[in-house]
Amino acid sequence: MPEDLASLALDLTQDYPRSPRALFAGYILAGRMLDKCRALLNGTAGEYDFNCPLDRTFLEFSGIDAESFKNFVATGATDKEVAGWIQKHAKAHSPAEIAAWNFSLKCRRISELPPERQAWVQEYLLNNIKPELQERVIFNFDLIDAEEGRLG
Repeated sequence: MPEDLASLALDLTQDYPRSPRALFAGYILAGRMLDKCRALLNGTAGEYDFNCPLDRTFLEFSGIDAESFKNFVATGATDKEVAGWIQKHAKAHSPAEIAAWNFSLKCRRISELPPERQAWVQEYLLNNIKPELQERVIFNFDLIDAEEGRLG
């Protein structure tokens, strides 16, 4: 493993990856996926999975192959280099299409999720999120941000 990768990788047993809302290379989800990929390669992913369903949402929209992404990240590429790689390898989308995709996910309300998922979220909130934060969980990504201490 390149020394650069070890210095760039977060220890996700002690810290959290970026919020799914954080823009990276023009996309939401991409920076979080990068954090999880580096941690996986560094052996510090903890409970986080690279190429999980959330990552695949970005990968499918961008047309990027998870294994190719992981192989590039394994070189010890910096954030700037990874952002450039994403922009070079992503499917061609207009800035408007990317913005619409970003906002469609970023602003998706829990009430817009399938009923089974809403029931799961409700139960999860009651059992895992501080009562004072529960009513602030409105958007899908609020749940992740509440779990990881960014909503408080």
